[in-house]
Amino acid sequence: MDVDGWGGVKRENPRETRLYEPVKRFWIARGYAVRGEVEGCDLVARRGDELVVVELKAAMNLTLVLQGLDRKAVTDHVYLAVPLPRRERYGHWHKVIRLCRTLGLGLLFVSSGPGGRARVEVACEPGPAPARKSSRRRSRVLAEFEGRSGDFNVGGSARRPLVTAYREEALRIAHCLATRGPSRVRELREASACDKAGAILQKNYYGWFQRVARGVYDLTGAGREALEIYRDVVESLSPSDETISSSSRSTPASTSS
Repeated sequence: MDVDGWGGVKRENPRETRLYEPVKRFWIARGYAVRGEVEGCDLVARRGDELVVVELKAAMNLTLVLQGLDRKAVTDHVYLAVPLPRRERYGHWHKVIRLCRTLGLGLLFVSSGPGGRARVEVACEPGPAPARKSSRRRSRVLAEFEGRSGDFNVGGSARRPLVTAYREEALRIAHCLATRGPSRVRELREASACDKAGAILQKNYYGWFQRVARGVYDLTGAGREALEIYRDVVESLSPSDETISSSSRSTPASTSS
């Protein structure tokens, strides 16, 4: 994908999105929870205190290397994932692997296996970060990761606006309004299990809500349309979901909301 800075606008590349699922399965098999498109990172995997970032690319190039180096500000465990190179170019790829090791980047090769099932091969593991990590950026990635109830984004995809933790909260409220009709903030806060319901309704970042009376809100046409676009997300959300921490969701992600 093409990235315009940290978390910038991306243009979808079908070859890159095909890499996402096998790489996701690779980390899940190792006991990690996985989320796609977190704060500009194609794929983020977490197991306890271990945080892994993977950048996907249809071909190895300087842009991918620079992305990988940028993500080292978040964690030491950064991997680049590309399709398995042709055997006749292995000599060239030995140099690429050496470059990744020098820069402290891991490298994953994704290849097609029997029955069309892809395989992931670790060409090299990441090493110490060549640059100082940013605790603020790491905190942002962790907060956004923990704030999501599931993995609703495919790394490398741009088919619809990303499902961020903030958008999940707004969808919860929109679903309550669609079910209950015009409601007071206190009622929506309780029904959606969203502590920030009042702020989300007042800011109306997505244009989904409208105030119909003092302290009473209803859905707009855009809100009803959003419930259709994100039907899969709405169906999976539950107000009693213990994996979600409302306190971590106070603002929409800057460019991926």
